[in-house]
Amino acid sequence: MKNLYLNKTQFNAELEKCLKCPAKPCMKACPVHCSPHDFIAAAQNNQMEKAAESIARQNVLGEVCGLICPDHFCMKACLRSYVDYPIRIPAVQAYIMKQARENKWIAYPVDRTQKEKIAVVGSGPAGLGAVTEFVRQGYAVDVFEQDERIGGALNLIPYNRLPREILAYEWGLVQQNPLVTMHLKTKINSYEALLQDGFAGVIAAVGEQKERRLNIEGENLAVSYVQYLREPEKYAADARVAVIGGGAVAVDCAMSAKNAGVATVEMFVRRRLDHMRITQAERQMLLSGGVDITTMTRVAQIEKQNDKLVLYTIKTQFDEQGKLVDVEKTVVPRGGFDRVVLALGSTRGEEIYNSARIVFAGDVVQGGSTAVEAVASGKNAAQILLENLKN
Repeated sequence: MKNLYLNKTQFNAELEKCLKCPAKPCMKACPVHCSPHDFIAAAQNNQMEKAAESIARQNVLGEVCGLICPDHFCMKACLRSYVDYPIRIPAVQAYIMKQARENKWIAYPVDRTQKEKIAVVGSGPAGLGAVTEFVRQGYAVDVFEQDERIGGALNLIPYNRLPREILAYEWGLVQQNPLVTMHLKTKINSYEALLQDGFAGVIAAVGEQKERRLNIEGENLAVSYVQYLREPEKYAADARVAVIGGGAVAVDCAMSAKNAGVATVEMFVRRRLDHMRITQAERQMLLSGGVDITTMTRVAQIEKQNDKLVLYTIKTQFDEQGKLVDVEKTVVPRGGFDRVVLALGSTRGEEIYNSARIVFAGDVVQGGSTAVEAVASGKNAAQILLENLKN
């Protein structure tokens, strides 16, 4: 976990930058309404346990989000940027929650005060956000996860960005609670059946289950980003890898390949570099990691020649209406790839239909989102269901 966390000197330097803004713009910008203003103030007074409790009260994945949160929430709202540079708030949060983990400061209520039981389907950030809301209200919760491990899409984030023991620890704080019962490798085909089994309500936090496709010839020769990120060690011997896509999952695939020892990694992106939906930190990661980025290029076909893969690419441009179109007579074969990774992200795999006792949450509702947005969605869904149960 080298270089994942601030050192003590860096941490104190970030704390000193806080302007103590009365309006708390950093809190207003946070999807879960965590207040950097308050936890920084506590840390400045050497009240680290209080600072950690302030974070955990709003965000069950406090350390995880501290490590992977993008720079366009609290940091973008930080007024210190008008002086020099914004406070590195996620990094400060990660440092505090690391101390909390090492000192075992965080615990959740264990008293059951409600007779009803709640079912939460999915153990990603949205599911976890929902679970903690119910536990705090004294409800027993059964969590159903079709995979063999908890975490959902967080398990696809490269280990060097998110060590799995951090995720396991924060999930474990909840899973070890006597109010929570975990069912791994359990697929739920009917939410209504859960209601018939005696659950008072259901939170469906199943994520985006359908991977986006190019629908081109030879697409079956590419490996999906899910497969690639689940087993990065499987591709360590590849000499040349192509990644199709320009979002966060494509960045993770490209950097996983580089970290696994792949000599040449090239990303193919249909739009311009400044159109890539990634953070400045991710952009810098690609550049410093030596990843080649070919923009304004569409992959039209994948073909196998001997033991190598060939991409047939076409240049793209924006027409007068701003629509992205192919440039005629620009088809070029690009050969010599050992592996092609399709990293276009995912989309909803089922229709959502909220009712009084079934509420959907997370990426299945709002599309691909950050971990902190998913936690917020899960919390909000739980609050909606709790309100419905009262009526």
